[in-house]
Amino acid sequence: MPAPKKIFIKTFGCQMNVYDSERMSEALAQQGFAEAAAMEEADVVILNTCHIREKAAEKVYSDLGRIRQVKTQRQEAGKETIVTVAGCVAQAEGAEIVRRAPVVDVVVGPQSYHRLGELLGRAGNGTRAIVDTGFPEEDKFGRLPARLSNGAVAAFLTVQEGCDKFCTFCVVPYTRGAEFSRPVKDVEAEARRLAAQGVREITLLGQNVNAYHGQGPDGRTWSLARLIDRLAAIDGIERLRYTTSHPRDMTDDLIAAHRDQPKLMPYLHLPFQAGSDRILAAMNRKHTASEYLALVDRIRAGCESLALSTDIIVGFPGETEEEFAATLDIVGKVGFAQAYSFKYSPRPGTPAAGIDGQVPDRVKTERLHRLQDLLDQQQTAFNSACVGEVMPILFERKGRRAGQLIGRSPYLQAVHAQADSSFLGQILKVEIVGAGPNSLSGALAEAVPRVPA
Repeated sequence: MPAPKKIFIKTFGCQMNVYDSERMSEALAQQGFAEAAAMEEADVVILNTCHIREKAAEKVYSDLGRIRQVKTQRQEAGKETIVTVAGCVAQAEGAEIVRRAPVVDVVVGPQSYHRLGELLGRAGNGTRAIVDTGFPEEDKFGRLPARLSNGAVAAFLTVQEGCDKFCTFCVVPYTRGAEFSRPVKDVEAEARRLAAQGVREITLLGQNVNAYHGQGPDGRTWSLARLIDRLAAIDGIERLRYTTSHPRDMTDDLIAAHRDQPKLMPYLHLPFQAGSDRILAAMNRKHTASEYLALVDRIRAGCESLALSTDIIVGFPGETEEEFAATLDIVGKVGFAQAYSFKYSPRPGTPAAGIDGQVPDRVKTERLHRLQDLLDQQQTAFNSACVGEVMPILFERKGRRAGQLIGRSPYLQAVHAQADSSFLGQILKVEIVGAGPNSLSGALAEAVPRVPA
């Protein structure tokens, strides 16, 4: 039997791209492909790309330059290499990728990767690059194989794609399309397969996940909160999370779920993006600063233990120093456990890219440093406040040191502790004894019998 062809996938960007890469790998495994440990060993190289920021897109072209050298070396050794660009850069730039990087053989958008095996077969038989960036009518999730086990105890599960909000800085509506929610029965079936494979924590994914409106088994539209309750009833699933949310879709039943559903972790990613109402309007965010703060108060009134993370953009076109100060004010009032902050980056084709008053890069950089200093202080303070607490930790993997395991707290913090490897996949009580900027250290707080080898 000939050796199976090997694939190497490099993933950029968000958790949904991680999920998509896993599904591409699973689909190609059914067609006889095996994963390569390194790009140089691969017959097929796939870059699953992100288009949120300019640097992410340019990183793709930089990588393609290195891949061209690898492809040439393999060609001289008599080996074929099919180079594929997938994901949001593929969707946004299409044939332009082939023009800028002729090394590329296949360009496939995020709505068409269920066709990847067919596209690779066609690429191997022809001389012209293949570009598939349409929005096919068929449900790609229905065309993908059942999930395969990779031994992980935590997994992503996409339940919603696309976005109808059209924030002026964002490419998602153009690269992922209109909002689409998977039927409850399909999500539940995938979650049950994950549970049967040993997964204990599932993060539900969507570009605007709390806008989920999938068809329920009763024929009615179900909300994200109702879906969460359904998944929480699955034996073996002990923890649920979801990301990313929009403030306008934070419904009463979802807020109540954080209070009433013990398997829903007390950690919420809720982007506000900017503190100035004028800037928020220019972003088309559809909420004001005061509405965001009032929403935070409502959520915390229902679940006092809940921690928040967020996304923030600095230097949006026309942003003044006073308007940036309004962003710092919201950060100070809310107090975030974690945050992702970025300089505004014009994305071609988005309305904001053509707005007058682009902020100089040096100003954006200086503002970002000030913002991140404040956010770092808040994250450090949140982590430090955990010292002395006893938390349930889901141990996910071995640490770098002998006898060390690494897990996640309910607040998504990495926690490392000395523990037997037989505890992998278990949720154990751990006393937090130390805190760093990005992780916690702990000691087992309960006597747990070891599993016999």
